[in-house]
Amino acid sequence: MVGVFRRSLSFPNKINTNRPSSAKTTISHHVRSISLPCRSHPLISQLEDEINKLNSWASKPEARTSSWLCDGLSSLKTVHDYLDDVLQLPQTQETLRKHCHALWVEKLLEDFLRFVDVYGIFQTSVLGLREVHSAAQVATRKRDESKVVTYVKARKQMAKEMGKLVSSIRCVGVPTISDAVAVDEIELVGVIGDVIEATVLVSVALFNGISASFASRKSSRMGLGLSKKAKKVKVEESILEFQQVGLQSLWGLRKKSDEEVKMALKKMQDFERCIGDIENGSGRVFRGLISARVSLLNALTQ
Repeated sequence: MVGVFRRSLSFPNKINTNRPSSAKTTISHHVRSISLPCRSHPLISQLEDEINKLNSWASKPEARTSSWLCDGLSSLKTVHDYLDDVLQLPQTQETLRKHCHALWVEKLLEDFLRFVDVYGIFQTSVLGLREVHSAAQVATRKRDESKVVTYVKARKQMAKEMGKLVSSIRCVGVPTISDAVAVDEIELVGVIGDVIEATVLVSVALFNGISASFASRKSSRMGLGLSKKAKKVKVEESILEFQQVGLQSLWGLRKKSDEEVKMALKKMQDFERCIGDIENGSGRVFRGLISARVSLLNALTQ
């Protein structure tokens, strides 16, 4: 700190005294800015590039497919990996320890804990769905509609759970610049805030997609309070492969032809593969969130 202090004082004294005082002020301010502990680091620049890619992914979905969601989850994992690296930079750790009791740091810890909890719940829900779905495939082969009822209930229950996760994830805020106590934390706070926004963005797309896909059609038809625009948005948020496994193909199995049953099973197998890919992608995000939070705690405690 002594070296930086001497540098900021001695440099302006070399300026020609005949220059206007405003020029001194400008150069002095420039010297302060280049000594910021969080000045642009290659890792931060790479992190910002990945966040921009993720924003582009969200703004231009060709189709809301499981593949599209998996791409988003993969990009989000990359963002968290870069954040983990940024959190391990000495200048980042110095800044975080300096303000370990600041509101934005405490908020950051709470937000990442909420992310970890939400993705943990999601992992458990997906695992349960896959088990019920496998049982439904066996029941379809046997043309046993009694097991289909259990599957239908499980889908509706998961739609409700995903709705709760969306509400929980939308409660996550972004630490604001005003919460930081110095100007030199602006870049760090800003890029971490961007990571939080990106995490909320992908998470809402994922949870809303499953919720919209599994929502009861009966309730949507009876929903007189829903505007046409609201129902259109609900449909657009649905995941294509999830919609294709329509429940109507699972009713009246005893009356369906062998070809119809075979087609229903094919769609269920495709769905199982898609949900497995999403489970794997969300699992990687879950582990990345845990790693980033551990790095944050280590930075504050070391």
